[in-house]
Amino acid sequence: MLSPTPTDLMARACADLRVGLPVAVGGVLLASVETLGAARLDALRDQGDLILTLSGRRAETLKARAYDGDVARIAVPKDADLTWLRAVADPANDLRAPMKGPLPTLRGGDCTPWRTGIALAKAAQLLPAVVGTVAPAPDGITHLPAALPPIDMQVPDFVAAARVPLVVERQSRVQVFRDGSEEHYAIEIGLVDRARPVLTRLHSACFTGDVLGSLKCDCGPQLHAAMQAMADAGGGVLLYLDQEGRGIGLANKMRAYDLQDQGFDTVEANHRLGFEDDERDFRLGAGLLRRTGIGAVRLMTNNPRKIAMMQAQGIDVAERVPLHVGRTADNAAYLDVKRAKSGHLE
Repeated sequence: MLSPTPTDLMARACADLRVGLPVAVGGVLLASVETLGAARLDALRDQGDLILTLSGRRAETLKARAYDGDVARIAVPKDADLTWLRAVADPANDLRAPMKGPLPTLRGGDCTPWRTGIALAKAAQLLPAVVGTVAPAPDGITHLPAALPPIDMQVPDFVAAARVPLVVERQSRVQVFRDGSEEHYAIEIGLVDRARPVLTRLHSACFTGDVLGSLKCDCGPQLHAAMQAMADAGGGVLLYLDQEGRGIGLANKMRAYDLQDQGFDTVEANHRLGFEDDERDFRLGAGLLRRTGIGAVRLMTNNPRKIAMMQAQGIDVAERVPLHVGRTADNAAYLDVKRAKSGHLE
């Protein structure tokens, strides 16, 4: 089959949004507020009245009525430019310039294309804010239906593997899997006995913690402690997943950090940006485990969502292995919020 699948179209649309191109969603031309240029904004305005769509979380911050529930459609003033749009979409200066209104939100009509636009912006790891108008699409624009059909979690394709001696265990192996533009890694440390539950860690990429040694989180210490525990146990599997910043991407994670410096906690910062507490999909980890021949695990985690998702996807979680390391004065409040608001376990 040579035609693009719904998954292919979604990937293409995300790539277009990231470079500032509009996409056509069920008769609506939509573009990312974050990446759209001034010339294309003017071209969109020439097609008809502009509508700015925000997630319900961002609308709640702005006290804008989200008549559509999880999204809010806002009529864009005739004289509004990119500066105005981005000030509404990005909470960086909310406290310095709190007056964003008036924000006349729309009700009635089919909001499905606009909701799809927000989903695409999130998938592209952009601010969840799109601007557009009801208009026919010009040639060359990516077309999607108003509502994307349910997309099954695609197990990433195996790409390559090699032996990689590690500090914790020389007998280790790295397998690379690719899903569109994302790559995920399964690192086998020591001898992995698949006949018994395998000591396993699902670790979401954290550039600041894993690479830079940031003190704002416990990710780096958790990563290294998990690897050492696997070596000490004689074998284990570390799944390193490309889901930076709880799935919102590094740029949005830095935006959240800036909001934390303004006094908001992790969850509040995500909500002000327009995201949910956690945008990750741990079905990915279950798919990788099945791909590597592992059906039962001793899961190193403090996050009950990971356990529930593994079990729902047919992975037997024989034991939860707590992983409490890396608490410092710098990240104590962050860890407390994970327990109080995200349900992380002791």
